Amino acid sequence: MSSLHQRETSLWHPFADMSAVRDEQFCVARAEGVWVYDQQGRRYLDGTAGLWYCNAGHGRTEIVDAVARQMRELDTYFVFNDVTNPPAEQLADRLAGLAPVDDAKIFLTTGGGESVDTAAKLARLYWVHQGRPERTHILSRGNAYHGTNGMGTSIGGIEANQAGFGRLVPDTERVDRDDAESLREAIERIGADRIAAFFAEPVMGAGGLYPPKPGYLEAVAKICAEHDILFVADSVICGFGRVGGWFGVERWGLRPDMITFAKGVTSGYLPLGGVVVGGRVAEPFWRQPGHPFRHGPTYSGHPSVAAAALANLDILEREELPARADALERPLHEGLLSLADHPAVGEVRGGTGLLGAVELAPDVLAADPGAAARLQRAVRDRGVIVRPLAKAVAVSPPLTVAESEIDLLVQALREGLDEVTTG
Repeated sequence: MSSLHQRETSLWHPFADMSAVRDEQFCVARAEGVWVYDQQGRRYLDGTAGLWYCNAGHGRTEIVDAVARQMRELDTYFVFNDVTNPPAEQLADRLAGLAPVDDAKIFLTTGGGESVDTAAKLARLYWVHQGRPERTHILSRGNAYHGTNGMGTSIGGIEANQAGFGRLVPDTERVDRDDAESLREAIERIGADRIAAFFAEPVMGAGGLYPPKPGYLEAVAKICAEHDILFVADSVICGFGRVGGWFGVERWGLRPDMITFAKGVTSGYLPLGGVVVGGRVAEPFWRQPGHPFRHGPTYSGHPSVAAAALANLDILEREELPARADALERPLHEGLLSLADHPAVGEVRGGTGLLGAVELAPDVLAADPGAAARLQRAVRDRGVIVRPLAKAVAVSPPLTVAESEIDLLVQALREGLDEVTTG
């Protein structure tokens, strides 16, 4: 029985070759726990938690009920100027209390890409208000993914995501992925007095799923502090338990100037993102008159979305799911490492949170540059969903996954690798 839904679609799928999928899609019809189901009723282990986000698992009626209650009372309203609403206020207070940042303020968006653009614009404007308008350069890392909005596309390090769009936002530059000295060299060459901020994912996600080398994040944070450059942690994937802790950066003892977040804050039930802004960056906007931040999405502070986040945070806290990610980190990594000697495997990455990747061997990729996508389909045919990247497949199951389900995920990967090798 085919899992593919065959009809001519009008839906333009992100990152898709529509000539290939326009009349043949994989249609997910329902979900529960760590499982999703296609229209034929076949179930699949959600080995990706959606797009890295469904940390609390699917079908949480507590979140659904919280949103329904909120919609009956105040469905939607904006928070521009002096307007506010109770759920947005409660959520901001709660996130500020959880954040490892002094005197935190919370700017809410509708997703990770908006959060990155918000932080980047805020970094530049902060320096304007410090009388340093020349500090416009934003540094990031090779292979980095920071969303697909204007600024995020410009500071991203995945070249294919920038190709063909013409000139992007100027004064951006990438440094080597895990080499702190590369950052120092770029600062010396450009001049610290021209640099606004450095963006880094704690664990690099869509660019290949690379955990940081030991000491790297601590080193770049120190370099930024030495040169008075704002350090922005992009925790869109890593937050809300994915690598332990609430914002992912606690694992390394980091205290960034700003933290971007999204995904796990609602477990993906409704679109929400935001920026944790440290008191230093917020000060000229909050304490000095005449400095409005003329930026903001229509749905910032949406009351029903905030209600979903509050209910989700209740679940994560009550069930101690960030700590569960810590406990499952080793079983997942060991399971993936058991695939390392497979002839189709070039490298296994993981061991930092409930995340991992299996990269295909160079000869497999040379023979078929689309082998990762082929592996993803082979694994799905065996009832498990993984995420195809350029050279690898990534896994990031809900934090509620059981060890026996991790075993199922690994076995499906092994059989899929066998198919890629023989097929």
